[in-house]
Amino acid sequence: MSFQEFHYHWEFDLESSPEKLWPLVADTNRFNRDTGVPAVEALGDATKNARRRLRLTSFGIPIEWEEQPFEWVRPQRFGVIRRYTKGPLAELRVLAQLTPRAELQHGAPATGTKLVYEVWAKPKNILGLLAIPIQIGIISRREFARTFRQYDSQAQQDELSANVAAKVEFVPGGRPRLVRLGERLVEDEVSEDLVALLVDHIENADDFALSRIRPYQLADRWEQPRRDVLCACFRATRIGILDLQWNLICPMCRGGGAAESLKELSSNVHCAGCNIDFNVNFEQSVELTFRPNPSIREVKTESFCIGGPQITPHIAAQQLLAPHSRRSINIQLELGRYRLRTMNDIAWQHLLVTKQGICDAVLRASPSGWSEKELEISNCSDLQFENATDDEQLFILERTQWSDEAATAAEVTALQMFRDLFASEALRPGEQISVGTLTVLFTDLKNSTRLYREIGDATAFGRVMNHFDILKQAIADEDGALVKTIGDAVMAVFRRPAAALRAMLVAQQRLASPTEGMQPLTLKAGLHTGPCIAVTLNDRLDYFGSTVNLAARLEGQSTGDDVVISTAVYSDPEVAELLSESEEKLSTTRFEIPLKGFSEERFELWRVSRTAGSADVSSATG
Repeated sequence: MSFQEFHYHWEFDLESSPEKLWPLVADTNRFNRDTGVPAVEALGDATKNARRRLRLTSFGIPIEWEEQPFEWVRPQRFGVIRRYTKGPLAELRVLAQLTPRAELQHGAPATGTKLVYEVWAKPKNILGLLAIPIQIGIISRREFARTFRQYDSQAQQDELSANVAAKVEFVPGGRPRLVRLGERLVEDEVSEDLVALLVDHIENADDFALSRIRPYQLADRWEQPRRDVLCACFRATRIGILDLQWNLICPMCRGGGAAESLKELSSNVHCAGCNIDFNVNFEQSVELTFRPNPSIREVKTESFCIGGPQITPHIAAQQLLAPHSRRSINIQLELGRYRLRTMNDIAWQHLLVTKQGICDAVLRASPSGWSEKELEISNCSDLQFENATDDEQLFILERTQWSDEAATAAEVTALQMFRDLFASEALRPGEQISVGTLTVLFTDLKNSTRLYREIGDATAFGRVMNHFDILKQAIADEDGALVKTIGDAVMAVFRRPAAALRAMLVAQQRLASPTEGMQPLTLKAGLHTGPCIAVTLNDRLDYFGSTVNLAARLEGQSTGDDVVISTAVYSDPEVAELLSESEEKLSTTRFEIPLKGFSEERFELWRVSRTAGSADVSSATG
């Protein structure tokens, strides 16, 4: 028996702009939860063009369906189609459209949004015929109206849902425990203002926000220094307010699962949403986030929608095209670089969005592939997607720039505070993961054997230990991390070459001019920048590769009155600026030499040293 399709058309006049409403309205995972939709379960990996098989239970009735990929143009419209295999429905279609209000109000243009929300529902049986008018026509309409008004109020106040007080349930004793540990955090030299913000967030944010606390995102929202918030989260984890976790980031959808320890990570990971395998690297694939310790607040991580637009906020438009078909969209884009690809295609069309770019463009997916030439388009463009292939294609227009709100594993593991507080965080034995580019430092004390002979073992040993403290402090002050000591030598890593150079110049000066009564020490140092591999050695996170080997060789070329740096370090723009600004205080000398272990190569190296009477470079450069 065939049943007639129901169609519902609702309009809402809202005060906020489409741009402000989009992050809330298009967050379909949160919207479904807020409107009373039960949690959903994914049945297996995604199939062709991101289709998913999903299931939920409503009033004891199991409902299963195949969900077509969401289609959207940010921030104008989004929609989805569900075809059911179990339950009272045969098919459900949803379309939401956000358009700026064009009418005048009191003689001035309106600034709000007309939100049109449409639902088409086709029943499969008598139960569906009876349920749709009640569940969708009455209950959903009421819940949708309430939720859209709530989102409009939040958008007007520039609030995200995470900032809105929710119905919060602490575990027994959880709230007093949070307050007491917050006081301990202040005693641990974290600012009272920052502790108050963190405690308030844990008390009032909803489970979605707390399941993945991103310290840099919070820092920007709170207008606090990013490093201060990250370090506060480190200390909050050590005393039991938070737990850390490592989120995986798929290179396509930029989503992924989470691991509680680096030991749980492997170098190759599968993304169920994209149905692809990808190689993990610390620079882009792993992000450190936090969540409340379960002794304070239990955070539930149920899913209410799998593929909405806000799950992949870097994607500006997504459209599903049948074979040999076309579709036009009008879209406003932020300036920058984008790429247009089709699902599961390893190639793409490069796009540069500028104010001077062309306003109309045809972007064609063909059997021969995409054009290799980067196309310059306007930030307000009429784009025509053309599927010139014999297969259905999902067109994905995405921004290529990665968010800088991620505290990546590469950055975090190169911080001294992290290595001090979480010394056991290391990869499983035998695992090797790229960390991207690091600056590697090796140092060694000059004439340390003679030092032991001249002043005695006990006194010399104390002086060497003191030299480690000075080195560690200089390294930490420049956001580096001491990886290990090897006799009198040190290995350390930094994210920026200039920071490493500043740290060594400061350390050399402090060791050469100790407090009265202490023996001056001469420190040899070598720096090189390049790609590194993370491994576990002696139960600690360590690094290896050609970059590490070369940096170790450079230390041997230092006289102790200089820092020997490679061309890669010397060529860094920030290093060049440091040397230029300090030209009256620092001198550089170029030389070439072969290095042991690098046969038949001569390396261009540079000695950086202080001129007589120079000041502390840390004060000279700020």
